[in-house]
Amino acid sequence: MSSAPTSAPYLPPGLQMPVAETDGLSAPYWAGLQQEKLLVQRCSRCKRWQFGPEWICHKCHAFDPDWVEVPAEGRIYSWERVWHPVHPALKGHCPYLAVLVELPHAGGLRMVGNLLGDPLQEVRIGAEVQGVFEHHPEASQPYTLLQWRCR
Repeated sequence: MSSAPTSAPYLPPGLQMPVAETDGLSAPYWAGLQQEKLLVQRCSRCKRWQFGPEWICHKCHAFDPDWVEVPAEGRIYSWERVWHPVHPALKGHCPYLAVLVELPHAGGLRMVGNLLGDPLQEVRIGAEVQGVFEHHPEASQPYTLLQWRCR
């Protein structure tokens, strides 16, 4: 796993900062990213993996699933080349690549992210990707994003 240089973030300034909900549900996820760890939930009762964060297990409904570190690596399950800026800060920054990454070390759960590199690159379903932790220490509330890069 590697960190992206903080002087050249992938996303442009002006986007809303990602922060944990006021109830703290996703706080372990965001704190883990700052430490270059990918944390996802796993039920201690039925062992089901899940993401995004929830207070209860999606399968057995047990409360407070555990946060477990998994390798930030996976395979592209699906992808899209985005041409239309969905936020004013993205004007002039399109196209970019959004990927749905399947995590084999977390029961095959999937998470969405950006694919780094040439936005016109050929993208292949099943391609292996590695997580890249993009730190934003300059923000009023420092945060880290998880981006993806083809191996």
